[in-house]
Amino acid sequence: MFTDEYFMKMALYEAEIALEKDEVPIGCVIVSNNRVIARAHNLTEALNDVTAHAEMQAITSAANFLGGKYLKDCTLYVSLEPCVMCSGALSWSQISKVVIGARDEQRGFINKKLSLHPKTEIIVGVMEHECSSIVKEFFKSKR
Repeated sequence: MFTDEYFMKMALYEAEIALEKDEVPIGCVIVSNNRVIARAHNLTEALNDVTAHAEMQAITSAANFLGGKYLKDCTLYVSLEPCVMCSGALSWSQISKVVIGARDEQRGFINKKLSLHPKTEIIVGVMEHECSSIVKEFFKSKR
């Protein structure tokens, strides 16, 4: 029951909330022991803050929930590959696992040859079509 797809659907739901708010539709959840401890979506427009990415919001929320800055034994599910800023925060958090829906070839950390914490497991391509479609449709509607 608690598969990567199960939790990615929750991240995608967060992306849909962002879309309704006319934010770039990226969402994520952080899970510990099969329990969602944080959920977030992009809020850069609402907060007028370029750092208010879904991952940054979720990292802060999860750290507050856990009462510490490290997210060991936690998994972040994110609909779009984290940018350089978010990958840095994820690395510092020492998160155990990151599951990515769709790649971001232009702004994602992977093509920038960056890595996360050495112990962080990375899985790419979970629900890739659904996760990339929502972003592509958003930007197509802006043109």
